[in-house]
Amino acid sequence: MSRKLIIAIDGPAGSGKTTTARLLAERLGYTYIDTGAMYRALTLAALEQGIPLTDDALADLLDRISIELRHTPSGQRTFLNGRDVSERIREPDVTAHVSMVSSFPSVRRVMVRVQQQLGRHGGVVMDGRDIGTAVFPDADIKVFMTADLDTRARRRQAELHQSNPTITAEEIKRQLDQRDRFDSTREHNPLRKASDALVIDTTNLTVEEQVECILDYVRQRTAVLNSSSLEQ
Repeated sequence: MSRKLIIAIDGPAGSGKTTTARLLAERLGYTYIDTGAMYRALTLAALEQGIPLTDDALADLLDRISIELRHTPSGQRTFLNGRDVSERIREPDVTAHVSMVSSFPSVRRVMVRVQQQLGRHGGVVMDGRDIGTAVFPDADIKVFMTADLDTRARRRQAELHQSNPTITAEEIKRQLDQRDRFDSTREHNPLRKASDALVIDTTNLTVEEQVECILDYVRQRTAVLNSSSLEQ
């Protein structure tokens, strides 16, 4: 099979999906697309401009700003109106509001359409919360990653060590639990596992083990897809 695959990786914050998706893309020679960065960039724009976090206001803001994902030798960089905001969008104020911003239907419609355009030719590993259920429900490979709350909190604390060194694991656990409940119960495209997704509990897995697990699955699925293609 000559065509390149669309690989969808979903899961909650701290499950390991971003690091694993990026490394998986490198191993496959694919493009990595972090869809969460798009919602974070919109959130940052709204906060900086004092825009109300409502569906109509954010939809209007989306029409007036430029969000660009650029692929560089050091990985994906996120640009807002030509400004590199890759680090800024990971700061606590953006994180605190991104779930709400990403829950609005008008915002999601625009973002999903853009994400579908980015991945339509295949050769992509795309991670998020609704890639396998809303963005690419017919993706060739679907993976849902999870981990227990304590593990996810420790990982997120390590990520935030530079920008927010005083935050405790307990505070992060509270934030993650709150976001899990919000993301999984929102009306439009909630966080949920696709029925045909491979589920990986990363609690006791290293990053390399996570990548290898998905690579094994990609090889298995590729063999099945090749066989189906030959039979047609």
